[in-house]
Amino acid sequence: MGAGHAHVLYVHEHSPVHRLVPQTKIVGTVVFVVAVAITPRQAILAFAVHAILLGSTVALSRIPFRFFLTRLVALFPFILFALFLPIIGGGDRVVVLGFELSVEGLWAAWGIVAKALLGGGASIVLVATTEVPEILRGLTRLRVPAVLVAIAGFMVRYTELIVEELGRMRKAMTARGHDPRWLWQTRPIAAGAGALFIRSYERGERVHGAMLARGFDGRLPEMGLVRGDGAAWAAALVIPVIALASAVASLVYR
Repeated sequence: MGAGHAHVLYVHEHSPVHRLVPQTKIVGTVVFVVAVAITPRQAILAFAVHAILLGSTVALSRIPFRFFLTRLVALFPFILFALFLPIIGGGDRVVVLGFELSVEGLWAAWGIVAKALLGGGASIVLVATTEVPEILRGLTRLRVPAVLVAIAGFMVRYTELIVEELGRMRKAMTARGHDPRWLWQTRPIAAGAGALFIRSYERGERVHGAMLARGFDGRLPEMGLVRGDGAAWAAALVIPVIALASAVASLVYR
């Protein structure tokens, strides 16, 4: 499913995290995200532990800090929504920097921002240390239904192709005097979107026909699957288990 080291979120390194078996990293990421999700928003210490664990994983993965922060920008819509909660929230009020804000809204905003950054950061670490084909092989090893793995693989691959096709069409529009950045160019933009849909649909039909001619039966070929041993699972799950223990402790002793 595409060339190695191709997708923009992958960081080509040879760190210990990169060398982990993909299915162990997928499970570890899910466990960490669950731990973050169940942590009460008032458990500041638990969130601090989660942040330290995530930061240690980023450092161990040799992911450039600037790269990590720029990918977190995708979470900005969630953070922006959370910033309005102290203003529109009800209940007790408190004055912060001259503004009267809702206490419940402040806690809600804190919970959303903290969990979004930690969960999103864990996902970034996963895709930055694991190539897309490896993730798909890991999902296969975890017994995820083959049809879902195939859909995910084709979605990633053909998203890249559609983006490339869109770039070529945009260049052609610009060369013909149509600037797609302005509102009065909506008609050529709409026409281009329709053409892009037709081209994508036709390409999908051609690819499907070629796959059927080569004996495709609904399953992607299982190549290079690696079974993780006990040591691999222990190495991948040590940090997520610590995070989960911290979350459970914050639930029990809150």
